[in-house]
Amino acid sequence: MPKMKTTKAAAKRFKTTGTGKLKRNKAYKSHILTKKSQKRKRNLRKAAITDSTNVKNIKKILPYM
Repeated sequence: MPKMKTTKAAAKRFKTTGTGKLKRNKAYKSHILTKKSQKRKRNLRKAAITDSTNVKNIKKILPYM
């Protein structure tokens, strides 16, 4: 059976933590930043843990992570 291919777009967006959870960056931080508060922009900088409802699908497209 051939090797499974990793989805490269997902590989660039997700990293695995030491305990096996998936880490992601938050959206809405690229443009139209003037109307967003400083607190909101500061919180968007921090990485977030991927929600458990999406983990199954992400692990499917990242077979070697």
